[in-house]
Amino acid sequence: MNMKRPLFFAFLLLNGCGLYAQKATVVTTTENKPWQTAAVRPTDAVCDEAIEINSATVLQPVDGFGGTFTERGWDAMQVLTEAQRLALMQEMFGEEGIHFAIGRTPMGGNDLSLSTYTYNDVPYDWTQRNFSIARDRYILLPFIKLAKQVRPDIVMWALPWTPPYWMKLSEHYSLKSHGINGTDQAHNRLDPNYEVTMNVTSFKMMDGFLRSYAIYQSKYLQEYEREGIHIDILMPQNEVQWEPCWQCCTWRPEDLAIFVERYLGPQLEQDSLTTDLWLGTINYPNPQWVFRFMENTGAARYIKGIGVQWSGMQAMSAVHERMPQMPLMQTEGICGDGDNDWKDMEASWQRIVHCFANGARSYMQWNMVLGDDLQSLFEWRQNALVIIDRKTGRLSRTPEYWLMKHLSHFVQPGSSLLKADEKEDLLVFRTQEGNVVAVACNRETNVRNLTLSVDNRNIAVSLKPKSLNTIVL
Repeated sequence: MNMKRPLFFAFLLLNGCGLYAQKATVVTTTENKPWQTAAVRPTDAVCDEAIEINSATVLQPVDGFGGTFTERGWDAMQVLTEAQRLALMQEMFGEEGIHFAIGRTPMGGNDLSLSTYTYNDVPYDWTQRNFSIARDRYILLPFIKLAKQVRPDIVMWALPWTPPYWMKLSEHYSLKSHGINGTDQAHNRLDPNYEVTMNVTSFKMMDGFLRSYAIYQSKYLQEYEREGIHIDILMPQNEVQWEPCWQCCTWRPEDLAIFVERYLGPQLEQDSLTTDLWLGTINYPNPQWVFRFMENTGAARYIKGIGVQWSGMQAMSAVHERMPQMPLMQTEGICGDGDNDWKDMEASWQRIVHCFANGARSYMQWNMVLGDDLQSLFEWRQNALVIIDRKTGRLSRTPEYWLMKHLSHFVQPGSSLLKADEKEDLLVFRTQEGNVVAVACNRETNVRNLTLSVDNRNIAVSLKPKSLNTIVL
């Protein structure tokens, strides 16, 4: 992918450390001074902490970084002018901004929608005659289309939080009657007698429901295609093993495999759809959930990748070890609790390092945009990259905004992850253009001096306390 590159001049000529034998450009962010640049001049000084990088040692290809389109994000953007909304999407998807390459969109209602809905709440409509995406034409689709106006080649993927309520054992959009953390907060009026326990399948595993749900998901892809939005990847269920008070549906791996093998996969083939089917999203820490699904070879033949999030990240290492050629995506950055502070950014950074170290090819942020109340549909204050003051229209960019820009602005699809000695606070990539990009986080309160040794050429830098740094060779 060809990209215009602004000249980012290197920073940090501290304690005698600087550039040796090779030129570099560097940008750094601290909590109070984001995206700062400064010139670095050559020096013969070499710092004690050396990290070896071999630009030919590729660990895995990189498909890119992305964010999620939600109704509440678009609703918050309505206080902006049309020009301001476009400018915000340029920050997210434009070459001079974060330059996200991937977009996630929900199939129907979720905890960041304005209310609960699916595309067909008419009971026992087996043929999906009443299926309609009319609501999305006013909210989600304008959001996605504005982003694609900035970056037409966004890779889009979608998934449902819940099937239509009448397809589930609870006959409700949720599986729990109480609110967040066992309280009555955001009570959803589900009869407790209809609660479904964890680790069971809450979908009605009968032929008519399974067939109808496959038609439902296929119709979604077709209707979005008619709107000019091609969905590149479909995952059949968000968080296969969690039953919160909002929209959800749990599946045993053997049952989801039956749905994919006998219903969803054949339906997509029958309708001549080119969307890739991925397994996900997996939020279960035991990799056996994935392995049991993949034991069904009829279902496994349809799967082109695996998406994991939250506790599912604990299973990545074992999954990648057994299936090293299977693309892995981290599908949802942790929501947080609305603090949006440097500590949250550092925690996200550590998760990103973990994911790429364990085979991830892509990483998704959750909320790109929220209003200043930061509320989900069920009163959970969450983090976002950009927060919009609903009274003034003022935009606040959080530390996680800068984290994603330090990565995605430089590392685009076609890049590769390189092997480096440092395991905790450094990621190194080779871009499609041939540049080596090192992203380093100094979580310490002291300056950290280090030398990056790339193909026997040294770059000596000093990382400011509590800083993010991207070094481009």
